[in-house]
Amino acid sequence: MSEDFRLLPSDEFAHEPDAATNYNESIYTNAFDRKTGVGGWMRVGNRVNEGYAEKSVVLYLPDGRIACAFGRPSISTNAVFDADGLKVDIVEPFRHLRHSYVGEIMVLRDRNMLRDPSTLFEKADRVQADIVWDHKSSWPLHGGEPTRDDVRTMYGRDFSRGHFNQHSVVTGHVAIGDERWEMDGFGWRDHSWGPRYWQNLFIHRLFMATWPSGKGASLLKIFSPDGIGRSEGALLIDGEYHDVMDLSVVTDWDDNKEPTRIGIAVRTATRSERIDVEIITAAPLRNRRKDGDVTLMSRIVEANARYRWDGEECWGMVEYIERVDDGRLVGWPI
Repeated sequence: MSEDFRLLPSDEFAHEPDAATNYNESIYTNAFDRKTGVGGWMRVGNRVNEGYAEKSVVLYLPDGRIACAFGRPSISTNAVFDADGLKVDIVEPFRHLRHSYVGEIMVLRDRNMLRDPSTLFEKADRVQADIVWDHKSSWPLHGGEPTRDDVRTMYGRDFSRGHFNQHSVVTGHVAIGDERWEMDGFGWRDHSWGPRYWQNLFIHRLFMATWPSGKGASLLKIFSPDGIGRSEGALLIDGEYHDVMDLSVVTDWDDNKEPTRIGIAVRTATRSERIDVEIITAAPLRNRRKDGDVTLMSRIVEANARYRWDGEECWGMVEYIERVDDGRLVGWPI
């Protein structure tokens, strides 16, 4: 761990919220079965100073269906991560995290239903879900809380001041209605805390994947409104993280201006690598908030994908976020 960041076992658990109205403490995980590709991502984000939690569950099923659950249940404490059936348990700090969801879930045969939340909640089929992911890892962690004011953080000081992530082996199950899949695969998880508005991310391209051989990628290309781009993250090779020095992302787009294929060139201090990504199913999402009389909106694409690096394939996640200004996606076609 770099001396620029502090990371203690206590950081696995909830932190004391600061006074920021938009203080957010979030745990996110993704997981995919190595054989079927069933999996997706789950996130609980406590906004205790605003009195609610963000609950998100998005699963990608083998025939192209998406199963999802969203909500903003009320909370009065930041001490636990438990949002209307979506729960995180720290079994062993930095070694074993359990993410589970029990509750109602919407099943979509057409992912385009996600483009109109009012239609989604009105017309989607609903069944009961039972999901358990056990994330176990002996791999190192990357990140932490900055130890000095001049330390550059992954996202910046106005979005998740503290942040760490880790690649993992995942077991468990996904049960959607009468269907059930056992999980035996790989995943990635992060934990962040500090002020957060989604609209503070101007242009954001995040790639998360874990290969059966033990290699991993956690890569971020991020741009600020002044046009300055930063390359963040690391490659996991032979049990060690190699910090990114430069990252190039080339995206092919469909007619909805959503990614279909991505070529990634990564340079660390000791090596240059090429990673190719094929989007399988993209979930088109959005986030809106009021700033006085102005409504700010971000487009969020969350996609499961097949990653190829040096001839080896795996499942992983792709996350594209950008502001929408006057109906224009500020990040397209970057």
